[in-house]
Amino acid sequence: MLAWLGLADFAWSDYDSEASGAMRALAAGDVSGFLRQVPAYGGALVLRAPLAGATAALGGGELAVYRVLAIPCLLAGVVLGAALARRMHARGASRRACLAVVALCAINPIILPALQIGHPEELLCAALAVGAVLVAASDRWLLAAVLLGLAIATKAWAVLAIGPVLLALGARRTVTLALAGAVTLVVLAPMAFAGAAETVVHGSRSTGVLFHPWQIWWLLGDVADAGLDGAPKAGARLAPAWLSPLAHPLIASLVVPLSLLAWRARRHAPGGHGEQALGLLALLFLLRCMLDPWNCVYYELPFLLALLAWEALCRPQRPPLLTLGATLATWLTFQTLDPLLGPDLLCVTYLTWALPLAAWLAGQTLSAGLGMPVRRDARALYSSA
Repeated sequence: MLAWLGLADFAWSDYDSEASGAMRALAAGDVSGFLRQVPAYGGALVLRAPLAGATAALGGGELAVYRVLAIPCLLAGVVLGAALARRMHARGASRRACLAVVALCAINPIILPALQIGHPEELLCAALAVGAVLVAASDRWLLAAVLLGLAIATKAWAVLAIGPVLLALGARRTVTLALAGAVTLVVLAPMAFAGAAETVVHGSRSTGVLFHPWQIWWLLGDVADAGLDGAPKAGARLAPAWLSPLAHPLIASLVVPLSLLAWRARRHAPGGHGEQALGLLALLFLLRCMLDPWNCVYYELPFLLALLAWEALCRPQRPPLLTLGATLATWLTFQTLDPLLGPDLLCVTYLTWALPLAAWLAGQTLSAGLGMPVRRDARALYSSA
């Protein structure tokens, strides 16, 4: 149903403006042209290029290529949900709770706008990143390295998963990190040789002029009362010039201090390191949303999947009510209220639930690392494995 609704067409989507030219070149057999035209998330297209090329070779048109590119992404959500349900079942979870987790992975309503906007790869990258932490917690370092490397190659924001993966591992952290880097380089190397490296690097470090109200910087923007197209738009703001080169490096830099705090907390709350790592991952993904001036609805998808994984393994006996609530809050804030409220009120509405949730996740994951006492319920979560 999500695919039927979300993949009806790609006109006026981000795929149309950012990726369709590269895919047309690939369909025509111009591999070099494809690699030169890929957008900043070109690694996601490189990974799925064989599938798109085969579709075009069999006579599929642009719409068929667009749709087939989404298939691996949708399947990644199904696989992640099944993996979580299997672990929950092993811990005695009810069938109802397992089915709820699978549903929130495979048919999460936030997947629909991700498809409509033209970014199914967000789901793929999220599933790879969460999966890397899950297998790292089982000390399967080789698979963790491959999944982490593929996630970072898919989209640069997956570097936020490096700290959680290393936290979840029991050993071989250095070789895991090195192998993940090698996997990333293998995927991105063709673009570098084709001359698209600057596009990828620039897109990863700069936020440009886009400025959406669902983030903490909104009220610091310059009031313009006009959109980027110059058309009147009450309450619209423009990004301050100093923010564009700052936001993405700031987000990436959070990995080190928060991971170190989580590592220190791990020493005070032994056991269940996989759950703690998933909590850290959910926190980092939520902070990424809050600190990114581009933040839009599909950015929340990685956070929701990481939160779901954390909740599913920490509280396998209960339905994932926290993730369900966060999903509903996301839909309400980004989809339902967007046409009803002004941008300033949208910002306030988003931060009203996002800030407390981030603080709560930080308390659950990092409190012992800050020298604060670990609450009994949180200690039980960590030892539930």
